[in-house]
Amino acid sequence: MMGHTHALTGAIAWLGVAPALAALPLLTEPSRYVEIGVMADALTPAEFIAGALVCAGAAMLPDLDHPSATIAQTFGPVTWVLSKAVNWLAGGHRNATHSLLFAVAAGFGAHYLASTHPVGRDVLVVLMIGLALRAIGIGIPGKKFASAMVNVALTAGLFLVFRSDGVGYAWLGVAVAMGCLVHVVGDCCTEKGCPVLWPMRQRWLLPWKMGLKTGRAFEQKFLAPVLSVAVLGLAYWRLLPM
Repeated sequence: MMGHTHALTGAIAWLGVAPALAALPLLTEPSRYVEIGVMADALTPAEFIAGALVCAGAAMLPDLDHPSATIAQTFGPVTWVLSKAVNWLAGGHRNATHSLLFAVAAGFGAHYLASTHPVGRDVLVVLMIGLALRAIGIGIPGKKFASAMVNVALTAGLFLVFRSDGVGYAWLGVAVAMGCLVHVVGDCCTEKGCPVLWPMRQRWLLPWKMGLKTGRAFEQKFLAPVLSVAVLGLAYWRLLPM
């Protein structure tokens, strides 16, 4: 699947599942947990939006093994070189990074940063927001530099808004793991499938050659608009004042 499809499904997964996950005390800030208890509204509106963006950005992470993917082009030579290294370490595209093991490892890594390294946590959040905005096409058509500046400005602005609103990131590991897992599930719906249980090499894919072909008209002209409407609808539903 293409980058924008992965990002949109990541956002949908978070907006759909986060209210249930918010009932888990480990995903809320300790002080807030003591204050309001284990409730479905334990995440603030800003945390819902931040989580959707982080999950959407994390849904791009498995494709770091592909030097031509959106994520590899997002931050210029830095991410391209990193992508080449990951491609070599992972054994090529759609191998180690497209697995349950990678999703779990990425989630634990993000949780560790959120728990012990505030600076590293903030860097990760900024990167995920930037990836999400890039994937869904925020920018100026045909203007790469101007689009990059728009991305940087929006990313910085959103992060500052979340910071001023006191957003907690106890949920960061779950959002990152969920985004990676959604990516793997999405690619299992394509004709090539994924080695979900890597290092086992068997690829999981839909039976009877039902898999989607990446980048074809169905994905771009039907699936992407439907997912976009779903994101807006879920966000409105979750955030609508009762």
